[in-house]
Amino acid sequence: MQNDIAIEVKNLTKSYKLYDKPMDRLKDSLGLARKRKFKEHLALNNVSLSVRKGETVGIIGTNGSGKSTILKIITGVLTPSSGEVNVDGHISALLELGAGFNLEYNGIDNIYLNGMMIGFSEEEITKRLDSILEFADIGDYVYQPVKTYSSGMFVRLAFAVAINIDPEILIVDEALSVGDVFFQAKCYHKFEEFKNQGKTILFVSHDLSSISKYCDRAVLLNQGVLLGEGTPKEMIDIYKQVLVGQYPLPSSDVENLLDDEDIRSAAASASDEADKKVSKASVSSKGRKDKKASAKSDAAKEEKEASANTTGDASVKNPDTLEYGDGAAVIEEFYATDSTGMRSNSIIKGTDFAVHMKVRFNRDVAAPIFAFTFKNIMGIEITGTNSMVEKAFLEPVKAGEVKEISFTQNMTLQGGEYLISFGVTGFEKDNFTVYHRLYDALNITVVSDKNTVGYYDMNSVCEVK
Repeated sequence: MQNDIAIEVKNLTKSYKLYDKPMDRLKDSLGLARKRKFKEHLALNNVSLSVRKGETVGIIGTNGSGKSTILKIITGVLTPSSGEVNVDGHISALLELGAGFNLEYNGIDNIYLNGMMIGFSEEEITKRLDSILEFADIGDYVYQPVKTYSSGMFVRLAFAVAINIDPEILIVDEALSVGDVFFQAKCYHKFEEFKNQGKTILFVSHDLSSISKYCDRAVLLNQGVLLGEGTPKEMIDIYKQVLVGQYPLPSSDVENLLDDEDIRSAAASASDEADKKVSKASVSSKGRKDKKASAKSDAAKEEKEASANTTGDASVKNPDTLEYGDGAAVIEEFYATDSTGMRSNSIIKGTDFAVHMKVRFNRDVAAPIFAFTFKNIMGIEITGTNSMVEKAFLEPVKAGEVKEISFTQNMTLQGGEYLISFGVTGFEKDNFTVYHRLYDALNITVVSDKNTVGYYDMNSVCEVK
């Protein structure tokens, strides 16, 4: 293990036996089962990753992808079925509400219990007791059994212990989103403080804005398989494809591949090869078009490029736009216009502007939804809307129809560089479907002689008397 590595995970696998009936589990545990009566489920399948010292890494993925499992193995709560985990540094972990707490003990007792479980002495915890109690801010309830606490008080105390023990490595699993808004703000402030101090942070969150804001790198898991790792923006874009079922996964159904030993071996080999290709693709911002898009003929590509070049200054269009969809609709053209109606990628703050797209439909669609989103260059979504939210269009369209959509608004964003994403989606039999998406397709420069705090200007009127 290298000196600059805080956490190293090698070929980590965690499998569980799933039984249809409790009796099958009992027979198997007693060795009485004549044949296998369980299905093997891989919560993690040959996952390898490393976290450098001082790095903040986020883990994202759908429910059941193995995010919490890998954190529990790293912290020693779970034992892996195979593989190796090496950790260099004191770990403080906040995995789930109440983990490591004894419900019968009061708050003070649990502070000492939790601290000593992490590896600190009683004297070291006593030195930090005042700062822990101040951060938790639960008053005299700290002397009551924690089983009487509300969920908010519970997480206040748990987070206060984890964050004030002064660990070298902080591991957090979705805990920052618990508690009232003031406590959440306090947690994020402490989180930023840890990051500025050069601590190593590994955390799981479904809050993609937090992943974009705090993480140096992101790891994407799906069905226990590592799909890739790279910048937060790249991984979030791929994750959104996974959510709508339009990303080529190494395995579409891992559990079904585990019923036969020979099939399992073949699946593992295929998964390894696919993982290498996906991981390589995920750390590069180039060549990540959807397979369907890449299969277009050269003539179609030339036609598309010719269309794109008519949409204003080609230099401010992203040549590496992430594109995917099922092909029911195609965004043929997109651009922005300024307050004079001229096509432009420079918008003056405080003036009206419009975002446009032209969409051709290749099959009948019951109720298409047209959308656009503004992101900053870090990939954080700033604002956006769609035709359904605006109640602007809720009608069916026929194959062959072309729709021209425009969204007009006043520019209140701060001066700077932004990227616009476009999308055409809809619901088919209650299933959300992506017909065509273009991520970070168009650059917009906001020109301003007055920048306030944050992402946008509230246009306040200040009076002093």
